[in-house]
Amino acid sequence: MPPEVDAEWMGPQDRWWFNAGEHTQLYRVLGAQWRPEATRFAVWAPNAEAVEVIGDFNRWQVPGIPLAPWYDTGIFWGQVPGVLPGAGYRYRLRPRGSGAWLEKLDPVGFFHDLGGIPCSRVVHLTYTWHDQAWMAERARRQRPDRPMAIYEVHLGSWRPSTAGYRDLADPLIRYVVDMGFTHVELLPVMEHPFYGSWGYQTVGYFAPSARWGAPSDLMALIDGLHQAGVGVILDWVPAHFPDDPWGLGRFDGTHLYEHADPRQGRHPDWHTLIFNYGRHEVRSFLLSSARFWLDRYHADGLRVDAVASMLYRDYSRPFGQWVPNAAGGRENWEAVGFLQRMNQMVSEDFPDAITVAEESTAWPGVTAPPAEGGLGFTYKWDMGWMHDTLRYFARDPIYRRYHQDELTFRGLYMLRERFVLPLSHDEVVHGKGALWAKMPGDRWQKAANLRLLLGYQWAVPGKKLLFMGSEWGAEAEWDHDQGLDWLEMEDPEHAGIRRWVRDLNRVYAQAPALWRRDYEWGGFEWVDHRDHAQSVLSFLRWGAPGEAPWLVVLNLTPVPRFDYRIGVPWTGFWAERLNSDATVYGGSGLGNLGGLCAGAAPWHGRPASLTLTLPPLAILFFEGPRAPAP
Repeated sequence: MPPEVDAEWMGPQDRWWFNAGEHTQLYRVLGAQWRPEATRFAVWAPNAEAVEVIGDFNRWQVPGIPLAPWYDTGIFWGQVPGVLPGAGYRYRLRPRGSGAWLEKLDPVGFFHDLGGIPCSRVVHLTYTWHDQAWMAERARRQRPDRPMAIYEVHLGSWRPSTAGYRDLADPLIRYVVDMGFTHVELLPVMEHPFYGSWGYQTVGYFAPSARWGAPSDLMALIDGLHQAGVGVILDWVPAHFPDDPWGLGRFDGTHLYEHADPRQGRHPDWHTLIFNYGRHEVRSFLLSSARFWLDRYHADGLRVDAVASMLYRDYSRPFGQWVPNAAGGRENWEAVGFLQRMNQMVSEDFPDAITVAEESTAWPGVTAPPAEGGLGFTYKWDMGWMHDTLRYFARDPIYRRYHQDELTFRGLYMLRERFVLPLSHDEVVHGKGALWAKMPGDRWQKAANLRLLLGYQWAVPGKKLLFMGSEWGAEAEWDHDQGLDWLEMEDPEHAGIRRWVRDLNRVYAQAPALWRRDYEWGGFEWVDHRDHAQSVLSFLRWGAPGEAPWLVVLNLTPVPRFDYRIGVPWTGFWAERLNSDATVYGGSGLGNLGGLCAGAAPWHGRPASLTLTLPPLAILFFEGPRAPAP
């Protein structure tokens, strides 16, 4: 039998919290907890009549080392002396009423080896962090009234797939800092058996993928980014998980983590399993996973994938293939309760961290506090903006005059949530083509359209997200097996686009009007959105009182406009800070010679105006003078 252990390794409060669905630190008590004298193994398997652990330490012999039930928690535990960090292990479970044994990975394992016969590995999670300066400043840097430009990265294809966390650290950090992004968002680094899922079919909710190194290696990457002043957002997937036989599915011979009814427990699109959010212990498991990455890995935020699939019981299901809630509706109130509790936990225990919802419907209050009936996320991806904007920019400019509402419609809802504007990996895969490929016209026009699109993204209210490769206008659709074609940047057209994005980030960070009031009335004001005939849009961005306003003008056709008058709030010099048609970006070089003085000629209902040259397929940013003294 296993040796005795201190009875308080999982005290009465732990047991109550776990079974009540309120335990948020299961990684402290479950899994393989290594100590020099012995390693404690603990696993939740309430429907097993026997549980054993096998591994390198007993030469994988069966029967294995038996684990004992811990009160009525459904947890089996035991201590094994002489186990060294790195040792492989698996749990053997015999379901009640069955003579057959199951072999499973550790649900709370800190590291998994999926090569050959999959196993978990004992890890002593230690790392000496050097990011104290970043952590002290994080609350200020991540406020909604601060700039945020996110670079979305798939680690396996940003550089050659053989590169690891530490190998990627130096080039990624130097590149992101040079480009001026404030944050990196990593597609899921949690362990996943199917590489082609990009991490979105997670099997290790407490384990970074061994493809790229050990847990300490991922910690070193995050630490390095922090020391360089770059935040790290991790994609996290509590919506579904794969049904690999050694994973969470039918873990103890029963549907432990997932719903038994396939109308609730199996996702029809992804052929994966769906968590039972109404089961308290499953809720504790997921809450603990969310906390783990913020706590042990110093993540600055979690981007929660596929939130819409969690909120609706009929998501992607035909009539008759879903189970209504108790009131007969389609809302999944158990999932809603879990998301609210998760966001409450983050806001209380990590108030300087953020959570971001990929939510593709009009569910109300995604970023409203749970106390007000909201889900409690810090931000929500604006999928409507993404779809409308890409649809508009894919049109031949000759037809854009008839579809200007695709760009202006957002003004009706943009303050209902705190939005992130995403041009993400999802828009450049599965036959959708790269952003470059979506742009109409010849090569010059494609490049100009893409610079115009990216400038528009940076100009309108909301935080920014751009997938890797799009910052230079990669021509090929993203392929996770091939990775990015870095030689493409040597082409002048692509070099110009990359320079444009770098300068956008530089100017954006220095212009409070472009981010200070992203989520306030008065931070954005149309100057003219009615010039359909010439496909010209103009608007003002306002910062705090005393900060200079910015004027943004878009010419969405390849026809230059001369002597184009724009109304502004007061006279003075309006400096042209960015012009996407500048020759340094690959444009034709038309512009306004660095800026103009606004005269006292009323226009657009304002007391002053500018007479501008609008280059073809271009966006202009003007920094205005501060408000005149009354």
